[in-house]
Amino acid sequence: MFGNKSNRGAQTVVDTLIGPQVVIRGDLMFSGGLYVEGRVLGKVIAEEGASATLTVAEQGSIEGEVRAPVVIINGQLIGDVHAAERVELAANARVQGNVHYQVVGMSAGAQLTGRLIHAASAGATAALPAPEASRAEPVKALQAETADV
Repeated sequence: MFGNKSNRGAQTVVDTLIGPQVVIRGDLMFSGGLYVEGRVLGKVIAEEGASATLTVAEQGSIEGEVRAPVVIINGQLIGDVHAAERVELAANARVQGNVHYQVVGMSAGAQLTGRLIHAASAGATAALPAPEASRAEPVKALQAETADV
């Protein structure tokens, strides 16, 4: 009744554990909770439509693309991240790649070498014209006007 309600959703259920001595070479598909303490060399993709949470522990690493509704990183990830719901970059996170997110949380100390791309804005930026193309004509017109003076 008087408990801390904010921590209830913070616990992640672990269905699959990749231990610290494990190296997986190849793509991985999962659902539920996947906790990586070892090393994965390949894509890590949640089953489409499944509720899934990927957690990369402090000593864990992934080299490959990641796609999951919820991605929590406290280790190393080399590759692009696509999170349909949420990305959390903990204090020891080291990410090299673009992070596509709906909601992002980033702790002090987390390192990101890449871009943060909001899911809603990804389609909007594609519809904008290139800056060079939209400015080319007015510049030529201005030069022609100043030449006549």
